[in-house]
Amino acid sequence: MRICDAVACTDFPCRDTNRAGYRIPDIDLQPEHFTVLLISEAAASNPDDGYYAAGSPLFARTTIQAFQDAGADVSSIEDILALGVYLTSAIKCAKTGYAVASQTVLECSHLLEREIALFPQVKAYLLMGDVAIKALNAIARRSGEPRVIPAGSTYKIRGEEYFYRGARAFPSYLQAGPSFFIEKSKRRMIAKDIAAALSLVS
Repeated sequence: MRICDAVACTDFPCRDTNRAGYRIPDIDLQPEHFTVLLISEAAASNPDDGYYAAGSPLFARTTIQAFQDAGADVSSIEDILALGVYLTSAIKCAKTGYAVASQTVLECSHLLEREIALFPQVKAYLLMGDVAIKALNAIARRSGEPRVIPAGSTYKIRGEEYFYRGARAFPSYLQAGPSFFIEKSKRRMIAKDIAAALSLVS
């Protein structure tokens, strides 16, 4: 199935995103084969840099490097998918500024909730950055469940174990985009989190 056939935004209510950058993965896959969902921040500002774009898109390059740092033998997005890892973003449009408004995270979490529901075998969520963490917390609270990840700086809370409906949730840092190559300490933590998630499902 194609995820974009099952999940779509129709009214685009968010004011701090660029609708021209709207992207929901349009690859053809079988959701039951995926055990890890990696959720990053927002769609790429340039559609050519998205995870599944043709050529050598930026999001793909940094993500492949992050998985290689974690010890995974991958050289393409297809290799990552073959590990049972699905890649998506919490915000389906591109950002217009540095931050994402809380209302935007809340609005787009409805799309993410429908997307997550398509994957029945998930055992781990890699929450790459604050926006992904907030989006999953919003989904949980809307269902009357406690927040998945507690408040606090990621480096302080990431050593604990958190769960969402039986699946492990890993609060981590953003691996998609140019900042990945700059912040080496975060890059090391990203690698550890990815390695832990892969170990959990291997």
